[in-house]
Amino acid sequence: MKIRDTMLPVLRPLGGEEEVQALREVIESGWWGKGPKVAEFEEKFAEMVGAKYAVAVTSASHGQDLVMKAKGFKGIDVINPTMSFIATAQIPLWNDCTTNIVDVQEWDLNIDPQDVKDRLKRNSDCLIAVNMAGIPAPIDEIREFYDGFIIEDTAHSCYTEGAGKKGDCAVWSFQAVKTMPCGDGGMITTDDYDLYCKVKDMTWFGVSSTWSRAQGQSGKPGYAWDYQVEILGYKYYMIDIMAAICLEQMKKLPGHLDKRQHIQNQYNERLFSEIKRPPHSDTVQYYIARVPEYRSYAPDMSGGITASRDGLIDYLADKNIHTSVHFKPLHKYGILRQSNYRDYPVADSIWESLISLPCHPAMTDEDIDYVIYWVNKYFED
Repeated sequence: MKIRDTMLPVLRPLGGEEEVQALREVIESGWWGKGPKVAEFEEKFAEMVGAKYAVAVTSASHGQDLVMKAKGFKGIDVINPTMSFIATAQIPLWNDCTTNIVDVQEWDLNIDPQDVKDRLKRNSDCLIAVNMAGIPAPIDEIREFYDGFIIEDTAHSCYTEGAGKKGDCAVWSFQAVKTMPCGDGGMITTDDYDLYCKVKDMTWFGVSSTWSRAQGQSGKPGYAWDYQVEILGYKYYMIDIMAAICLEQMKKLPGHLDKRQHIQNQYNERLFSEIKRPPHSDTVQYYIARVPEYRSYAPDMSGGITASRDGLIDYLADKNIHTSVHFKPLHKYGILRQSNYRDYPVADSIWESLISLPCHPAMTDEDIDYVIYWVNKYFED
């Protein structure tokens, strides 16, 4: 097969004229900040995921931070799965908390309930449950023995049926390569009215939104310029420019998920047997395969070539196929290693075999065939 001239990305967004027109309308409206588009997006997103309340924010990371601040978490122990992006472990540090890293389940790389139970501390008042690659974390099992506050990290699971319903709140991501991207942005969803009110007021320095005050006050038309500030707040609110993109991406989400699942099915059916398939994901935020390192020999047992994850990464890069690794375990980072110096038998035995293959709605069937051909060719050779 001829090597393509351009790089096939492992992840990328897919937009079109609909997003361009939505942005044009916002720009021409003269209201670029937090306004009617954000309010519309919050309402429609809450309905989609079955939550009572939704607050749109600048990123999922800021959403997690706002929740921790609204709950008054400070100086506590926060439990994190080691297979996660560094943000989930750093945000507790922003709040003078400790990050307690636990191992993951072998089959789906989600947080391991037994290791949570073994690692619980007296002040383990918060737990981050990441739905790894869109596969639901075992929150029900954890609830059997843990009564602390659970933040369900749904960054990979927009939209897996039932996602966001197991934790005390959920934090969603619309970052540039997520299933429903707008460049960057996030959403907090919850059924807890008190938590909703707190995070909503904290998104802009404790000030009510300019849009709400522009609608008048006490039945009077005009701009209500006066306001009071009773709480410490931050600048974490989403703006209409981003919400406009999200609203269009929400309409396209079912089709984009169909494409991701089509890619998942093709990989599962046609990749060489040495590639270990991941468990089924509704969102396929990442297609995380495993390449065990092994040595092949000639019939006379002479010579031999070692196949490995890193070897496949380099091989595919030469064919203009971009891959990645999701994720390097959190306990491998210097900022977290000292406080989490222990063995992580599952993560340590698996992560060096992980490879994320291209999976996004912009891929064509020819792109899928191209990836499958060169992955299989690596093992054949």
